[in-house]
Parts: sequence; C-alpha cells; structure tokens
Amino acid sequence: MFELPALNFAKPGEDGVPVWLAEAKSFAAALKAPETAPDLPPEALRFAAATGFEAKNGRLLWFVTSGGGPGAVFFIDASAKADPFQLGALAGLLPSGAYRLASAPVRPDLAALAFLLGGRLYARYKSRREAPRLIAPEGIDAAAIETIASCIALGRDLIDTPANDLGPDELEAAIRAVAERFGASVEVTRGEALEQGFPLIHAVGKGSPRAPRLVELRWKPERARKLALVGKGVCFDSGGLDIKPESAMGLMKKDMGGAATALAAAAMIMAADIDASLRLLIPIVENSVSGEAFRPGDVYPSRKGLTVEIGNTDAEGRLILADALALADEDEPELLLDFATLTGAARVALGPDLPPFFTDDDALAADIARHGEAVNDPVWRLPLWSAYDAKLDGKIADLTNAPAGGMAGSITAALFLRRFVGKAGAWVHFDVYGWTPSARPGRPEGGEAQAARLILSLAREKFGAAKLR
Repeated sequence: MFELPALNFAKPGEDGVPVWLAEAKSFAAALKAPETAPDLPPEALRFAAATGFEAKNGRLLWFVTSGGGPGAVFFIDASAKADPFQLGALAGLLPSGAYRLASAPVRPDLAALAFLLGGRLYARYKSRREAPRLIAPEGIDAAAIETIASCIALGRDLIDTPANDLGPDELEAAIRAVAERFGASVEVTRGEALEQGFPLIHAVGKGSPRAPRLVELRWKPERARKLALVGKGVCFDSGGLDIKPESAMGLMKKDMGGAATALAAAAMIMAADIDASLRLLIPIVENSVSGEAFRPGDVYPSRKGLTVEIGNTDAEGRLILADALALADEDEPELLLDFATLTGAARVALGPDLPPFFTDDDALAADIARHGEAVNDPVWRLPLWSAYDAKLDGKIADLTNAPAGGMAGSITAALFLRRFVGKAGAWVHFDVYGWTPSARPGRPEGGEAQAARLILSLAREKFGAAKLR
C-alpha cells in the first residue's frame, strides 16, 4: 500500500502544448512594444492586449498559436529571491495532458521537480483529476528527478494517512516495502525484547493496544563508512495522560513525520547508491491513554543506562528517540542524523516552513545550510546552548524529559537527545514540522518530508554516489 509511487515526466515522443515563461513587468512592457519581446509569441501579446489581460505572477494566459493549437504563458517572478519551486504552481493550473516548456527556467532541475510534486495530490480517499504531464526540460537528469519526487511523495503519503489506517503495523510494512525495493534487510524488536533493550520506547507505547516496536533497516553493511538515520515514529500522539487539548490533537497523525522523512531520505540514499553503509532506525509507538499508559512522575531506565523521570507524558518523542539514538551511537557511525516532529517551540521560533537543526559541528552545520539552499529544502541552525543543560537534571533521576519553565523548548529537547550520543563522528538533530499548512508552489497542503532532499545532496557530497536510479 505504501510502496514508492510513480511520478513521471511525459513519455518520450509525446507532443506537448507549449508553455512560455514570462516576467509580469516585462510582459506588460511588451504589450506596448511587441518588438521588445522576441521570445514570446506575438499572438499571445495580441490576445492579451485585446482582452485587457493583466499579467501577474502565478497567472496563466491561454491563447491560440499561429498553428491553430493551444499555447500558454505562465507568469513568474524573475528576481534573484524568487522561489525556485514556483513552476510547481503551474501543475495546478493546467488540465490533464502533455506540456513542454518553450522557455528555459533559471533552475530547470528544481522547476521540473516542483512540477512533479505540485501536480500530485493525496488521493487515497478522494478522487483527483489526472495530473498534467511535463516533457522533461533539456539538460536535466529526468530519471533522478523522478526518483526524488517518488521518494518525497512516499513521505507525504505516509504523513497524510490518518492513524486509523497508519498504525505501527502499517508503518513497519512501509519500511519493509522500501527495504525490499533496494535489497536491504529489516529486523524488528518488540515485546519483552523491546522492554528489556529499549525501555523508553516500550514505556511510551505500552498504553496502546497497537504494540510498540523498533524497526531497523540495514543496507550495504559491508561498507566501511557508516551513515545512520533515526526517525520519530509516533503514529498518533494524544499526549498520553497529559492529554492534549482538541486544538493541539487534530493534526497528530503527522507525529510520525520524522519517520516518514527518514524513510524518504533512506530511499533516496539507496537509490543513489551512496558509498556508505546505511542504518535506518525507526522507533514506532502510539501514545495513548489507558490503564497501561506511562504516568507523570514515573521513572524509567534508558538503553544507555541513564534514568529518566517523566515530567510530562506529552514529551514522548524525545524518549523513543533517546533509545534509538543510543543504539545507533553504539555502532560509532561517521554521521548520525535524526528527524522528529518534536516541539511546538520550534514552530514558534521559525514557523512551519523552516525547520531548525542542531549540531556541535560548525563545519557540518555550514554544509547543511549550503545544501538546503542549493536544493530549495531550507533549514536554520539553532544553538545547542550548553548553559541550559542543567535544566534537564531530574529530581530523583538522572534526567527529566520536561524541564520546568517552558522556555527554549526546542533547545532543551535537543540537549536531552545529545545526552544519548557520544561515539558518533557527528550528530545532527532536525526538529521538523512535517506539514505544509497552506499550499505553496510544489508543496500542496498536507504532509511534507522536510530536509530529506538536502540530506541526499549532503550525502552525495560527503560519501560519494553513483547515478540515481
């Protein structure tokens, strides 16, 4: 059910409707002096002038070409600060059929990717129109862009699926499907083995009838260099006994967004044959209210041996990540990355579109920011401010999962996770939102695998890769 979806360009040889790209101000000037716009069809200018069409960014002008067929002009922002994904809006304006770009976008690779991503809407429960097909622009690696789009679409589909149809069993099945696609192995820890080896994961998930587990995917274990990904897989978060209010619980199907992001990134890494051994760890739970649920004030051991006092059952994500990070760290990976829809404080600080990340490695932080900008998958570094570390000290245990006061919540959550990492060459924590609240070009409203594409770009540079397949 959750196999990689196919997002493809038009088939070779298809004859597509031509679409020109134009900047609104230049087009308005060309209406007065058509000779200044030699790249635009004169019939488009004549039609616009005759009908009083007002050119604005994001609008589409249809006209009849000199050959008698349809043509269109899509208006874009040509400034240096323009969104490289703005062509994604075009996919929502065009009817089904094949199209070709008669003008070259500034970043044809990102424009083509945005078109694929912008044209696909979640359709499990509601019929959707057939998406328009774009003939791949010249000079791009079409197969690689199709693979990236498919992996991101998988992450989006997982996040968009409601918890009644995406519980721990279904999320595990999605991981197994990706593993089978790329020849990776999967091992699952549950039951008594989970309780003994990963007590924090077990504690969070034991209140639900849908059993908690830790799913581990391994790919190319014989390779010397090691890359580890960890994703928070809370299939639904009620808040536990510290139950969330209605306003905060409505979108909690997306609390497995970190797992979806890590899985999307892992799929791209395997598709690109990144020259590293990949280990993906997904702790999967449902944080429910029941007589078996963990309680405020409870104390649990962790895999690392540190004891944790439960200050708030709604701070469950860091608990399951702690055990998974400890396991990943034991293998001493060169690079350890985790992804989690962890704190509302991150959204207060940076909003839904710009996930913060945390690391002590300044050079790596600069690389992450550079790759995020290069592939239009932006993130922003926040500090691992060690002066706040003492806030994590527990009263009767080594740590509390919910420091008092509520300030700097995203930072203290990252500091909590840092306590469980020590052997990895470098560690980065991404506090993603996993959701696009209002549709933007190339990003329909709904689930989003934030930071996954930048990780592919980073891994290709850091470890080396074959061609994406």
